[in-house]
Amino acid sequence: MESYFQLFILLFISYLTGSLPNSIIMGKLTKGIDIRDYGSNNAGATNVFRVLGWKPALIVVIIDIFKGWLPTAIFATKLFQGQPISDVGIVQILCGFAAVLGHSYTIFASFRGGKGIATLAGMLIALYPIAFPICLLVFIITLILSGYVSLSSIIATISLPVTLLLLPLIGAEHSSLSLLIFALLIPWFTIFTHRKNIMRLRDGTENRFEKAMIFKKSK
Repeated sequence: MESYFQLFILLFISYLTGSLPNSIIMGKLTKGIDIRDYGSNNAGATNVFRVLGWKPALIVVIIDIFKGWLPTAIFATKLFQGQPISDVGIVQILCGFAAVLGHSYTIFASFRGGKGIATLAGMLIALYPIAFPICLLVFIITLILSGYVSLSSIIATISLPVTLLLLPLIGAEHSSLSLLIFALLIPWFTIFTHRKNIMRLRDGTENRFEKAMIFKKSK
């Protein structure tokens, strides 16, 4: 029973780590505003970029990635040894996803956070780092072609399970079954957190980063 309590504490600490509302803090520090009242009303790095500029957005992205990496790479492997789950990989996934949930539903800001993409990236770096640059490349290509960050995020997460299945064919280490299952579930989470963006994409009202579309024909 004590081991389950320790696991609960571990997951709660991971959730609190992910809950750090750094984008909201950045808005308060730089302009004295709540970032959720401007732009897309989202407490994520993309909205920070729109409202505050690229330098604050870069800081937010780095912290968001770290929030996903720290619980996955360190908390799950170093804290509270002797967990009821013998597979460390599963504990890492649980801790990492707890941080993602904390980012998306932060206890420090009325459970209104970001979409969790950068925090998921931090998880992936900790779990299977070789897949990260591939998913990032998919994100960048989709953004260049479409101009939509939301669509790029969804396509990048959909590419994750495909990447995990294909990498061993070129000599990379096989990913664990738990990671494969998690990778198959992640796109559904991303679609859920981007459901309003999907509606705007369908209606043609989604915000677009025109500057990212380097192949766009000039009018």
